[in-house]
Amino acid sequence: MDIMSLLLVGVDSLKEYLAFHVLMCLVPAFFLAGAIASLMSKESLLKYLGAGTKRYISYTIAATSGCLLAVCSCTALPLFAGIYKRGAGIGPATAFLYSTPAINILAVVYTAQVIGYDLGVARALSAILLSILIGLVMAFAFERRDSGKTLENVQIPMTSQSTDSQRPNYGLPSIFVMLIAILVIGPSKISWGTKLPTLISVITIAIALSSKWLTKDEQKEWMRETWTLVKMITPLLLAGVFVAGIIIDLIPIWVIQTYLGNNSITSNAIASVSGALMYFATLTEVPIVGMLLSSGMGRGPALTLLLAGPALSLPNMIVIGRIMGAKRAFLYILLVVTMSMMSGMAFGYMIWM
Repeated sequence: MDIMSLLLVGVDSLKEYLAFHVLMCLVPAFFLAGAIASLMSKESLLKYLGAGTKRYISYTIAATSGCLLAVCSCTALPLFAGIYKRGAGIGPATAFLYSTPAINILAVVYTAQVIGYDLGVARALSAILLSILIGLVMAFAFERRDSGKTLENVQIPMTSQSTDSQRPNYGLPSIFVMLIAILVIGPSKISWGTKLPTLISVITIAIALSSKWLTKDEQKEWMRETWTLVKMITPLLLAGVFVAGIIIDLIPIWVIQTYLGNNSITSNAIASVSGALMYFATLTEVPIVGMLLSSGMGRGPALTLLLAGPALSLPNMIVIGRIMGAKRAFLYILLVVTMSMMSGMAFGYMIWM
């Protein structure tokens, strides 16, 4: 196959990716992620990850805060380094490190819309469960209770506190409810005769609520965060879709069907190890897995790849090792690879029952 033919394959992949239903999913997801990143206080959330915090609190927050913080894999490492060095226990810190890229609101929604709600839900639930298990094992093996390491010096911005005190408790939640409604209605399969007026109504309400309950500075920060996410993610995502289309076209289907087409230990192990070694820019794992599925990959190995891929890569492993030491990094990497593989096998078994 000549170069021009390969380029056309990549272009065709982009055309399919840019289908209207995908745009209807990603655009509102960007606005929701931007709102989460700008309107929710990260400092007030992260201070509950300290080594002295009750485990049911610290692990719950660590395992789910990725969704609330709306951070991508590129920002997970510095956040992990910050909370770990400022007093977070190694258990909650590693739970946070693992879960954050996997349950990013963009990743979960995009996974569900593009490659199936079963994989989207399984990815979110598995990431939360695995992050808690990984954190507990890391804590059991290495936990250090150092009373000198606390997060008491974390400061909450005074402007945020002042604004929150003037706004009713239902102010922000009402805005988020409208944004989530847009995200759900947009890619739904209901008729356009019903969808369009409903979307217009919900968007209008969201704009009105934002004007009422958000200050001008908050609105600007929201748009700034949304645009930052768009600029950071979209070019890499489009490039990833283009390259993925070419790669999948070059790989013989029989190779995928033979080595990744069933729910065996070997198939899931290959998916887990390859995912851990490769670097996935934010969200690019979804179109890659989607194309592998269309070529015969099993859904068990697909979940394994979704769980191991965003959490690890060779550069990621090096940074983790420098932050928490070789022994801790080795155990963390082993846990991610092994537990991702086991989760994929369990999922593959369940869908065949």
